[in-house]
Amino acid sequence: MADLGEPVTVEDAKPITLDMPGEAALEKPRRRWGRLALMLSVPLLIAAIGGYFWLTGGRYVSTDNAYVQQDMVSIGPDVTGRIVEVRVKENQQVKAGDILFVIDPEPYRIALAQADAALATARVQVATLSTDTGGAAADIESARADIQLAQATYDRQSALMQRGFTTRASMDAARHEVAAAKARLANAQADAARASTQLGSGTTASGAPAAIQAAMAQRQKAALDLSRTVVRAPADGIVSQTNRLQVGNMTPVGFPALSLVMSQDAWIEANYKETDLDHMAVGQPVRIKLDAYPELKIAGHVASIGAGTGSEFSVLPAQNANGNWVKVTQRVPVRIAIDNAPPRTMIAGLSAGVTVDTKGRRD
Repeated sequence: MADLGEPVTVEDAKPITLDMPGEAALEKPRRRWGRLALMLSVPLLIAAIGGYFWLTGGRYVSTDNAYVQQDMVSIGPDVTGRIVEVRVKENQQVKAGDILFVIDPEPYRIALAQADAALATARVQVATLSTDTGGAAADIESARADIQLAQATYDRQSALMQRGFTTRASMDAARHEVAAAKARLANAQADAARASTQLGSGTTASGAPAAIQAAMAQRQKAALDLSRTVVRAPADGIVSQTNRLQVGNMTPVGFPALSLVMSQDAWIEANYKETDLDHMAVGQPVRIKLDAYPELKIAGHVASIGAGTGSEFSVLPAQNANGNWVKVTQRVPVRIAIDNAPPRTMIAGLSAGVTVDTKGRRD
């Protein structure tokens, strides 16, 4: 019989629970399937990643040794002189034919005036020679007429001499006159030949006498030098290094006065390792990313592959025929053409990252 003398407290009381066999039976299958799915997903994910790298491995070749390139022209004057006017500023956009700077034209205007005077003198000389040629021709005709008259006189004196109606002195005088007339003809012909030679032997292909042609050439040179005192932009672009363009400075012939970066065309020069060229070919698509514009994605294609490594075109090529030779992976310049004009300004020398897709590679 139970002892009813001890009181029962609330802490000693145990809660009454009701077993739910249906819910426990449902919870165990769910956990089992979850574990199974987790166990299978990890290997499948690893296999998928591995398959992707296996399929695309070697398809893309990248390098960050790449830079934006643009055509640049060093502009210098063709004539020497003092700068009297500068019409451009640093980094100014110019069009082909725009005036960049002007050299003092006065010395070249004087040279052109002297050339005009020399041309006029040559024309006067040619006109004089033409007159002399005409006078020599008239002297020839006169000498021939004198010969005919002297010969006729000599023939009459000879006939009279045979009949005894003249003296030997008269006959000798007639003979001397014939010889003198022939000598005058020879002199006239020599003068005509000399004048003709001076006038026509130097005639050029254009038909003008050599003296006039020489003077015209000097004038053309003087006019060309005068026109070259105005230095113009040979193409569209941006001028740079204009600090040497100061009014009053003397500019020697051929010395670069400024540079012009041509803005109509830009490309990427990517220096790839020689081990990356196995499947690279002209025409393959390229993805370009510029460090200056990280959000900008540019499409291009392989335009050409260099004919030599960078070391071969260096000022001091490496000399490998020595005992201290160490093999170094060489870099080959690859020219990347940009397919469409980028929305941002291309600046020569910007760093770039280049990735070539070698899919459809040529073996």
